[in-house]
Amino acid sequence: MHRIYLDNNATTPLLPDVFEAMRPYFGEQFGNASSIHHHGQQTRAAVEDARESVAALLGCRAAEIVFTSGGTEADNLAIAGLIAAGDHVITSSIEHHAVLLSCRHLEEIGAEVTVLPVDGRGVIDPSDVGRALRPNTKLISVMMANNETGVLQPVEKIGAIAAEAGVCFHTDAVQAFGKVAIDVKRIGCQALSISGHKIHAPQGVGALYVQKGTKIHPLFYGGRHERSLRAGTENVAGIVGLGKAAQLAKQGLDRGDDKKMAAMRDRLQQGILSQVEEAGVNGSGAMRVPNTANIHFDHIDGEALVIALDLKGLAVSTGAACSSGAIEPSHVLLAMGLRRDQARASIRFSLGRQTANEDIDFALALVAETVARLRELSPVYRKTALSF
Repeated sequence: MHRIYLDNNATTPLLPDVFEAMRPYFGEQFGNASSIHHHGQQTRAAVEDARESVAALLGCRAAEIVFTSGGTEADNLAIAGLIAAGDHVITSSIEHHAVLLSCRHLEEIGAEVTVLPVDGRGVIDPSDVGRALRPNTKLISVMMANNETGVLQPVEKIGAIAAEAGVCFHTDAVQAFGKVAIDVKRIGCQALSISGHKIHAPQGVGALYVQKGTKIHPLFYGGRHERSLRAGTENVAGIVGLGKAAQLAKQGLDRGDDKKMAAMRDRLQQGILSQVEEAGVNGSGAMRVPNTANIHFDHIDGEALVIALDLKGLAVSTGAACSSGAIEPSHVLLAMGLRRDQARASIRFSLGRQTANEDIDFALALVAETVARLRELSPVYRKTALSF
């Protein structure tokens, strides 16, 4: 069966160039990067080259990059590493669970947490951040791009508020990294999380930008790896893959690949809306990353649509991969004011570097007919239609 993959916000396929860059570190270049002999220094050089590539994509110094196992660890390190009992944290209602559950844990150990709302587009009001500040506020953690809707947050304005108040600012940029230009100096953040498998690097590797001079307590204790912020022998092959993927992403942004991807996303989105009644874009009217469209199809169940499309060869999702199988509808969409039935009827389409115009054609040929068939089977849809 011909298969098309439009779930790149969950994970991306490894690019061939990334795999080739990694290949030597599965075999002949096997040294421990902490060893001082030839084998160790070979791998140490590869790790530092990757650090330079990641730093170049973020506009920071290589020494400010701490490699982790992924975005979740990076979020946890930033939040738990900056906060103690009695401190106050400000975050938003649409954060990834890696942030929200970290904040919940902080409450259990005696910290205070304020969770701010978003508007109907899924955007936080920076003035709400300013009003939420307290004398004991130590951290603001607001994501750069939402993983479900792709909506971009006003992180530069939030960074300016944090700087004026003398508060640390962390942003989860996992879904923005490699898709839009990022400059940590313009954002004004002290910490920023990224993940490799969202930009065609392998799963199991990520990084945390930590601004020079920022005091973070480690989650792990052991060796003095990663400036003593992340103990444990480095995942050299994964780090090399992340570095190569970051290099390719920077080249793509310089070429304007993001604009081409946005055009494909818009064609998909507009094509669906022109064919399907009672559907709408979640996050419409807000700035979004170029690869993401989240659309609600009223009167159907989103998981049923995902399964039906998968049977025909199209992979999409109802939202965050880490929440697959969850009974509750998306906390992000509910926070945006969608009805529970609309949140359950929402589908995320997310493009990758491998997505071609032919893939968009394939999706457009399937989605409308599949939605129509599911609605015909829905007693709710028939009842609603008869009422008019």
